[in-house]
Amino acid sequence: MMRSLYSGVAGLRTHQTRMDVIGNNIANVNTTAYKTQSMSFADLLYQNVHSSTGATAVKGGTNARQIGLGTMTGSISTAITKQGAAQTTNNPFDLMINGDNFFIVNNGKQNFFTRDGSFNVDAAGNLVMNSNGYIVQGWQANADGTITKAAVSNLQIMKKEFLTSDASATTSGRVTGIVDRTDPNIASAAGKTVSVPLYSSKGETYSVVFSISAMEDYNSSDGRTSEEGYYAAHDWKLLDSDGNEIAKIDSSSLGGSEDYTVLSYSASTGEFQYVGNSGTKGVNVNFAGLSLPDGDTLGGGGQTVSIDFSESVMYGNDGISTVAGAKGNSNGENAGWAKGDMSGISISTAGIITAQYTNGETRVLGQIATAQFKNPAGLEKAGDNLYTTSLNSGEFDGTGVDITAGGGSIVSGYLEMSNVDMSDEFTSMITTQRGFQANSKVITTSDSMLEILRDLKR
Repeated sequence: MMRSLYSGVAGLRTHQTRMDVIGNNIANVNTTAYKTQSMSFADLLYQNVHSSTGATAVKGGTNARQIGLGTMTGSISTAITKQGAAQTTNNPFDLMINGDNFFIVNNGKQNFFTRDGSFNVDAAGNLVMNSNGYIVQGWQANADGTITKAAVSNLQIMKKEFLTSDASATTSGRVTGIVDRTDPNIASAAGKTVSVPLYSSKGETYSVVFSISAMEDYNSSDGRTSEEGYYAAHDWKLLDSDGNEIAKIDSSSLGGSEDYTVLSYSASTGEFQYVGNSGTKGVNVNFAGLSLPDGDTLGGGGQTVSIDFSESVMYGNDGISTVAGAKGNSNGENAGWAKGDMSGISISTAGIITAQYTNGETRVLGQIATAQFKNPAGLEKAGDNLYTTSLNSGEFDGTGVDITAGGGSIVSGYLEMSNVDMSDEFTSMITTQRGFQANSKVITTSDSMLEILRDLKR
């Protein structure tokens, strides 16, 4: 039989394989994070009709005479490092990797690797793949919000304890604004009411309330009179959120007399000088032993709230005093907060998952881990946009890497699209079709030649 028949058949098979690869690429043109494949050809075995000879003193050498037996598939490679275009989804759980890393997912038995970042949260609170429910792997957050990069594990970002933010008691407060002696309220015996809001350990709202009145018959040890900057802070009490009085506060415990605590301002500059005793910028209100509903406490375990007066000043303001109370110290610290419910989740470029709560607090829930391989093209496709390791890809060590370590990033609200180039695929389809036609022509032509040989017998 003619060798060309077998060469033609080999050519048909190989071009059919290439067409299979092209067809798969085109079928996956809209598959999330699909990586296009390409096939190369390699020539098949050769039959030596005549071996090569060497040159002699009287005769030159001759080359070998070899007849090929067709073609075969040389390789099918994946353009796994070629980045696909970005598709906007505005879903915070849709993630795209910039770089050569892979997400790690687990089916309960083994780890798989994927570039498909279309994730959601299941009923158990796990971050999972949309397509198959495989759980995304990462590192857990410590109580202080730090991440320990140990062995990867399931990212359960919607645990029961993550759904709410515990309340924190206020331990500091401050009094700010202007005290104007000509203010009718300041000049009256009842005084101007100042309220310092507080949060208890249960997140309930309370307030320390007192009144400020100008002192008319007070003389200090340095000879100053009441007209030169002395005020009485009196009628100290604790109110609940409905304005009901919980307890009276003894002024003497704040460095004052039985009925009031003295506020002192400089007569020349209006700057605050002290409260109660010279050199003291604030008061410590102690709530120890105070009975609040359901074991609620104020000021944390120490039961004390420090109230700083140093941000208040005294000067004429057209008879209007703006003095008021606020939670926290001058840096906004120790203000406490109410109990909050989770209101949103964000994922940073490093894969750090952070929850936002209705009380303004945030909490780190964990970090998405990624995998890197010495030869990512050596990974084997496992379907469902998944890859598994092979002998030629390198093994996964179980700990993962931070996406930013190699200069990569994770982008939330986007998905990586297929990197299939349709113009390349259609061009390859044309050349493959022509190659298939040419090989089929070799077979029909060889058949015609055999038919001529057969007809010689007639």
